[in-house]
Amino acid sequence: MTSPPPRTLGYDRNEMKQKTLAMAVAVAVAAAALAAQAPVTPGTQAAPADVSAPPPDAVTTASGLASRTIAPGTSPDKPAPTDVVTVHYTAWTTDGQMVDSSRSRGTPSMFPLNRSLVGWRECVQLMTVGETRRCWLPQKLAYNGQAGRPAGTVVFDIELLDTRRAPTVAPPDVAAPPADATRMASGLAYRVLKPGTGTRKPTSSDRVTVHYTGWTTDGKMFDSSVARGKPATLALGDVIRGWTEGMRLMVEGERTRFWIPQDLAYKGEPGSPRGMLVFDVDLVKIE
Repeated sequence: MTSPPPRTLGYDRNEMKQKTLAMAVAVAVAAAALAAQAPVTPGTQAAPADVSAPPPDAVTTASGLASRTIAPGTSPDKPAPTDVVTVHYTAWTTDGQMVDSSRSRGTPSMFPLNRSLVGWRECVQLMTVGETRRCWLPQKLAYNGQAGRPAGTVVFDIELLDTRRAPTVAPPDVAAPPADATRMASGLAYRVLKPGTGTRKPTSSDRVTVHYTGWTTDGKMFDSSVARGKPATLALGDVIRGWTEGMRLMVEGERTRFWIPQDLAYKGEPGSPRGMLVFDVDLVKIE
């Protein structure tokens, strides 16, 4: 984020319409990926013994959704209806045929919860982060008789890895750092939103893989890897000063909100967002 800012985290007024469209398309594609449930090779993930019908210990809601917890969560955090969730999942028909699996692909899926199947959405909102739950979606809550889609009840095993606010929804403290934010001598302020799982911190010469969203203090999102559905890898020597300083405070797995004053951001450069900028950053990996 030196001058000029890199395209990864840059902001160009002439590109905004294209970027906004690209973000919308990325979100739609991610949602469609779940809704379509493109078939993969059956049998990669073995069907559970109770795939044919919910067992007596399953809880059934008024909508007809049945579910039971396979493994408890590790956090009290639950998804809101508009959150973007990261999950591993496998789906079967009630005769044990696998119809889709992120585990078979080896990569978790990230998408907006409000763009998923009705029953899937309801089931995930019952979960806490870290939980694995088995959900029996009756046809009306699954594909509802769509041509080319699995008919009848579809069974999902879902592991909720993470949940975060939709990038278009600005945080409530976007206008200014709250009282519990830590303030650095440089003017940078930050607050840890989720503790990390690692111990190593990046240096200014490291490359890092991150997920991030940036807002102006009036709540307008101007850039987001979350909206694109793909993390960004960048060199800390090539980003704005506030990012370089802030990222060096983080460990892998951590999510932190930064309030970066203009002189540590784009310094009023034409075509770039002005004033204080707010970033939510996940440090996925130190390369």
